Amino acid sequence: MKGTVDSIHGEVAVAIRAPSDLAPLIDHTLLKPGATAEEVRALCAEAARWGFAGACVRPGWVAEAARRLAGTPVRPVSVVDFPEGRGTTGERVAEALGAVACGAAEIDVVIALPALLARDYRHVLEDLAELVGRSGVPVKVILETCRLSREQKAIACALASAAEAAFVKTSTGFAEGGATVEDVALMRSVVGDAMGVKASGGIRTAADAVRMVQAGADRLGTSASVAIVTGRF
Repeated sequence: MKGTVDSIHGEVAVAIRAPSDLAPLIDHTLLKPGATAEEVRALCAEAARWGFAGACVRPGWVAEAARRLAGTPVRPVSVVDFPEGRGTTGERVAEALGAVACGAAEIDVVIALPALLARDYRHVLEDLAELVGRSGVPVKVILETCRLSREQKAIACALASAAEAAFVKTSTGFAEGGATVEDVALMRSVVGDAMGVKASGGIRTAADAVRMVQAGADRLGTSASVAIVTGRF
């Protein structure tokens, strides 16, 4: 893939001429259960070295990540109610506030999936509005697109937008499917340029990443970040 790809959506404007230009769009992730302190330190060192947007960890590692990233532009990011999205609003808010208190600069929360699937859209909206209103940091709403119909994806995006979330995000990476070009394009078409779209799950190469950006993503979540920015289109 040759030439320039311009990412102009949401909060970034990046001309992508080489794989390394993708770095400011990437949340470098370590979300596996049982991650070690050594792995978290390595994640943060890589994020700082390559200039990634964020380093995304589970709540128990946020304080360590925040310490390691202090003095760098890399944002410590925490997931909330991950990966199922089954907690009560009170539990979800408490987890988010705990992560922020430990240094999280952004929150990636799984949408209230049981309520969404049950068409209890009022609950989904009120839950997200509470999270956004009380967290005090940008909130990205994970839809888990592989479990939703096209209509449900569009509704979930509309609800996240109405709740004034900062981003909608495709996937946790722990379900049966990840980001697709079609889903990213749909999400962008629903939210317009008013909020970000994060593609996450199964993005392993620079070519994968560029396809997601071309479809409308302005943030990418991946554990293959270094391979992406040091690879080829």
